[in-house]
Amino acid sequence: MPVASVRLVVSSGEPAGIGPDLLLALAADPGFTPPAELVVLGDREVFAARAEALDLPFDWPAFDPEALPGAGFRFAHLPAAKPVTPGHLNAANARHVLDMLDYAGDGCAEGRFDALVTAPLHKGVINEAGIPFTGHTEYLAERVGGHPVMMLVADRLRVALATTHLPLAEVPTAITGDTLAVVLDTLHAAMREWLGKSRPRILVAGLNPHAGESGHLGNEEIRVIGPALEAARTRGIQAIGPLPADTLFTPRHLEGADAVLAMYHDQGLPVLKYAGFGRAVNVTLGLPIVRTSVDHGTALDLAGTGRAEHGSLAAAIDLACEQAERRAAPA
Repeated sequence: MPVASVRLVVSSGEPAGIGPDLLLALAADPGFTPPAELVVLGDREVFAARAEALDLPFDWPAFDPEALPGAGFRFAHLPAAKPVTPGHLNAANARHVLDMLDYAGDGCAEGRFDALVTAPLHKGVINEAGIPFTGHTEYLAERVGGHPVMMLVADRLRVALATTHLPLAEVPTAITGDTLAVVLDTLHAAMREWLGKSRPRILVAGLNPHAGESGHLGNEEIRVIGPALEAARTRGIQAIGPLPADTLFTPRHLEGADAVLAMYHDQGLPVLKYAGFGRAVNVTLGLPIVRTSVDHGTALDLAGTGRAEHGSLAAAIDLACEQAERRAAPA
């Protein structure tokens, strides 16, 4: 697939956050060359006002779905319900954020776009608007189907999650043999596709300290995780563990590993973000569409200040383009 024919759609996320700032700064960065057509979704007035505040150009042409894709920024106007002030959330605009996701997800599922890149949104304000919402990952899966697995990538470190946006008290009951089977199958298939390896090496963390210490610090490793890994190995998956999470991420263990599977959000992601924050990419595996995102939140305190860093967004765009090309390549 020639790069010029790739069309990515980019949701600008929470309008009061740094999503518009990141996109405007990235477009103005002389060191960034758009690898595809980037169709940015957002409110034109919000972008124009933010561009003026940041003294950045905003002259992107309107997106024309009938035109052939060409590398560069395009803009698709989806109006916010209420005026936007940088750094100040407004629940009245929650539906605007989800409208962008609906437009982008449906467009990818129907083949109008080759991949989706998402800027950060604010889960709290969406819930305050009366819309139950746990995150991009779960929302997109409900919209387009699939069994989503959240993974963050920083250089060669790839960390996937068995559970995502759950209170810690709910994690043990959410980890079941069936759940781990789906996650491991999805992660294994994705790493085979990405790396071209027949049996990628996946390190799997235990849930409890010291991976349960032979049942003395919890028995989920014995009852659930261990049997799930043994079953995965019979399916040809090189799943190693359960391993104590406090030593799994040391260089000796990570050497030769293709991916790590952590049991919950704050078990795996602090390590990855320490290793690569600002250039890491959030990838949703297991969807029928390609979706990547930034490794950070809305940073309301930085919105409109010009201090937000756009490195993770650039990396997310590059990876989305790579994945779209890989999927389109002849088998």
